[in-house]
Amino acid sequence: MSSPRRAAAEPVTLPDGKGRFGAFGGRYVPETLVPALDRLQAGIETHLHHPDFQAEFLHELKTWVGRPTALSHAPALAKRWGAQVWLKREDLAHTGAHKINNAVGQTLLAKRLGAKRIIAETGAGQHGVASAAAAARLGMPCTVYMGAVDVQRQAPNVDRMKLLGATVVAVTGGDQTLRAAIDEALRDWVSDPDGTYYSLGSAVGPHPYPYLVRELQSVIGREARAQMLEAAGRLPDVAVACVGGGSNAIGLFHPFLADAGVQLLGVEAGGRGAGLGDNAASLTYGTPGVLQGSYTLILQDAFGQVRETHSVSAGLDYSGVGPEHAYLMHSGRVSYESATDSESLDALAECAKYEGILPAIESAHAFAGARRFAEKNPGAHILIGCSGRGDKDMPILQNTLLKALHR
Repeated sequence: MSSPRRAAAEPVTLPDGKGRFGAFGGRYVPETLVPALDRLQAGIETHLHHPDFQAEFLHELKTWVGRPTALSHAPALAKRWGAQVWLKREDLAHTGAHKINNAVGQTLLAKRLGAKRIIAETGAGQHGVASAAAAARLGMPCTVYMGAVDVQRQAPNVDRMKLLGATVVAVTGGDQTLRAAIDEALRDWVSDPDGTYYSLGSAVGPHPYPYLVRELQSVIGREARAQMLEAAGRLPDVAVACVGGGSNAIGLFHPFLADAGVQLLGVEAGGRGAGLGDNAASLTYGTPGVLQGSYTLILQDAFGQVRETHSVSAGLDYSGVGPEHAYLMHSGRVSYESATDSESLDALAECAKYEGILPAIESAHAFAGARRFAEKNPGAHILIGCSGRGDKDMPILQNTLLKALHR
């Protein structure tokens, strides 16, 4: 493989003035939400890159979240895969995942916009925990919407949210997973768009959310880029991240977009297989459509009905994907593939056994994709976004990996 080393990449300026990434993105919402989104966009333009906001945000990331997170060389995986493997350790951030970066930033923004309460949605529970923690830190009440299926399979995170002072609402309508939780949060926001701030957890939804989440999460890629140059003396050949809605992936990828020598690989939830309803791989199997305020790639049938999904990972179990990812795939800059439930669980077990790191099941999809890349590219330098830790997944692992071990 080549040894890419470049000066700092030039910033990528998308989305355009209408919130579009090429053909994707935009704003498809009820008229009642337009004023709230306009206020949010104006607030972003006023505050997000203002030195005072950035100083407070970076202070919280440093002294409370624990940034910068570590870049860890993975010697055992390197030996097993025949490649150099580096892990960007978002699992070491406060609350256990990358979600805290976005939650802190949006809660700080909410206070500047005069909001009285925070609402959030969550799938795997990590954004819910992060939102509850950030709201507690900044003295704001928080309500978290979570699909009833996810409440059951992510019970430890439900208890964490409650201990952090949040009200957790189990959503029993729709598919009872992340999509249903977002729908319910949007209904809440419509009822009180002035006093409520909706802290959206992924790079999805109507403009300006995909842009806002990307900007807050890009700290991941900026740190990783500098750390790779310091630790390895070069940039990676490939950066790999799991993709559900896509916040950790866009956060890792964005600072590398202008580095032509760095391949970017997103790995979706392949679930049980390629059939509609058997996976959550919108980029791999989806078609263009509108979902929850954005034109993107979604899993839908021939009549345009959004279909339920399947993944062993609650955090990737979503029928769509962030519009910037759809654009990056169509532009050819980023490659996307999927990893099945079994491939991802196997990669999780390998990392835990040989590196002493228990990644989240979401992150394990990235490990599975990185392992495949190593098989095809011996000696490559591979950077993996370890988006979160797997403590929250123990109930699932007890019914999958651990049950198999005890047979």
